[in-house]
Amino acid sequence: MTDAQPDHPPVCDFRSDTVTRPTPAMRQAMAEAVVGDDVLGDDPTVLELQEEVARLLGTEAALFVPTGSQGNQIAAHIHARPGQEIACGANAHTYDWEMAGLAAISGLQARTLPAELGRIDIDAAREALHPAGGHRPACLLLTTENTHNFHGGAVVPLEHLQALRAVASDVGARVHLDGARLWNAAVASGVSLADYAATADSVMVCLSKGLGAPIGSVLCGTSAFIEEAHDVRKMLGGGMRQVGVLAAPGLIAVRDQRERLVDDHARAARLAEGFQQAEGIELPYGTPETNIVFVRAAGREAKQLEGALAEAGVLAFATGPDVLRFVTHYDVDDAMVERAIEAFLAAV
Repeated sequence: MTDAQPDHPPVCDFRSDTVTRPTPAMRQAMAEAVVGDDVLGDDPTVLELQEEVARLLGTEAALFVPTGSQGNQIAAHIHARPGQEIACGANAHTYDWEMAGLAAISGLQARTLPAELGRIDIDAAREALHPAGGHRPACLLLTTENTHNFHGGAVVPLEHLQALRAVASDVGARVHLDGARLWNAAVASGVSLADYAATADSVMVCLSKGLGAPIGSVLCGTSAFIEEAHDVRKMLGGGMRQVGVLAAPGLIAVRDQRERLVDDHARAARLAEGFQQAEGIELPYGTPETNIVFVRAAGREAKQLEGALAEAGVLAFATGPDVLRFVTHYDVDDAMVERAIEAFLAAV
């Protein structure tokens, strides 16, 4: 965990792994980064980051983007056309948490499919994906998510993603993988990033969550796809100039921060264990596989619990009437986990 900073109050922040602050090494790298104009394609630090992530994921090319949401929206815009459908699992980030960008930006209608622990139902995907015909629009894009945020940070098995890819291929559909926390999936499962990426035509990974970089995501795919993605990124206002100052901490994140994700996973498991000491507590998605814990407190309003925890110096996120989400990350240590458990048991 990074040293506490004077301008940050002594709170335990479990709202998301997006709240992580850059490490001292990242801050130094930002100050010393060699930069150029990335829109013109000559920022050497950005180029190095893109090459590094493409190598890790086994793709031909990659593109640095400011946010994961923008990366997902760029992919959808390229893979589908206005008036078509995109299929995704229930509770998918692209559907629930990206400001209806699929419709507003690309004119796409989302079709949500049943999904258990982030695993889109194979038969439902087979039925949903089809070319245009009669009165039905084409549905030739499937978006998967791994790990799955709002299914408790669940790891979607490689075999399931491969089966979905086969279903899509049968009808000529494309697959985009929202891999915002793919790093966590790889560490938890032992499956390589490249094997996961091979189940999709494009994949987005975030640098600013568990890896602790201050900003940024990377969109990966074929060289032709990334060439087109450059233009779409510019259209969406994502063309950045001397952005090597942000790519530099991203390089440190992918090189030095991936292996320590096991610590976040262990602390999430400890949170879940501690919460279950209270009566009437349920883990709706079971014991966490990675760094996200959902907990249901029957008969208690989640917003009230959120407020009570905040008064005790513990920040969490109410996601339903009686459900709270806790996310472990680089700025959380063992003592904070125990403090959160103590505060939760007192609040319920």
